[in-house]
Amino acid sequence: MHKNRFTLKISKEIKIAVVFVISLALLYWGINFLKGRSLFSKERVFYAVYNQVNGLVVANPVLVNGFRVGSVRNMYFHPDNSGKIIVEFVVSNNDLQIPVNSIARLYSSDLLGSRAIEIKMGKSSVMATSGDTLKTFVQATLGEEVNVQFQPIKQKFETVMSSIDSVLVIIKGIFNENTQRNLEQSFESIRFTIQNLESTTYNIDTLVITQRYRLANIIGNVESITLNIKKNNDKINNIIVNFSNISDTIAKANIASTINNANKSLKQFADIMSKVNNGEGSLGMLVNNDTLYRNLEGTSKQLNELVEDIKLNPKRYVNFSVFGGSKKKNAYQAPTKK
Repeated sequence: MHKNRFTLKISKEIKIAVVFVISLALLYWGINFLKGRSLFSKERVFYAVYNQVNGLVVANPVLVNGFRVGSVRNMYFHPDNSGKIIVEFVVSNNDLQIPVNSIARLYSSDLLGSRAIEIKMGKSSVMATSGDTLKTFVQATLGEEVNVQFQPIKQKFETVMSSIDSVLVIIKGIFNENTQRNLEQSFESIRFTIQNLESTTYNIDTLVITQRYRLANIIGNVESITLNIKKNNDKINNIIVNFSNISDTIAKANIASTINNANKSLKQFADIMSKVNNGEGSLGMLVNNDTLYRNLEGTSKQLNELVEDIKLNPKRYVNFSVFGGSKKKNAYQAPTKK
């Protein structure tokens, strides 16, 4: 009976011990799992040296092309007292080969400022081994990038605010009592101007209403004129073409030569008239010599008297007598003056 109790007691203690050991193992595995460590795979350890690691903590992920391949295991200061920080991280993916010229880039993994390490693969044919130190690059945090982008805007905003302050001071100096009175007078003038414009527009509206029939007739006449022009478009085109042909003919004509010939003819006529005025030539003598004119006038008078005498006494000049006529009878007698 006592033996059975002792056996049962031992069994309970062993069970409790086994459960405790298993719990410790699970706790250790859970802690390492949360830290990104794998208890069943062979890990490779790499190192990276940074000037600052803001936001990076132990167990933060190590990524390759966005895929998690390990985690940060430890961080401590560089032994040369330079203030640099050595980050120790492990890569649990044994199939991943990392070239020695790869870069461990420290970047912001989210908007809250958490940091992670991304391995940018190099192109070297030599692969890094466990314990090697990789090249590093620190990407600015989101806050730092925003600060860098916002800094010029901030400076411009400060400049604008300074300008606004200056403008407000100037405006305050301008808008004194005299300026306010002037503005009141200006607004009053504007009000009168608007009233005048309203009155003018009312008069125009009234005029348009009273004269709308005339305006309609005018518009109708304009439409009729445009319709006639449209109907006679071909004739107008012909007139324009004919005018163009006439202008081309005039342009082709030797007008200069014609004018020169006319000038020569006028000059010759002027020379002739000059000679006539000077008494040169028969025409000049006839125009300028009174004796010739009087002789011609006397001869013309005698010729008229002869013709008149022939009419009055034809027998004197034509005699058909067989026996001869009397000379005294046919003697010439001067015509009597009437």
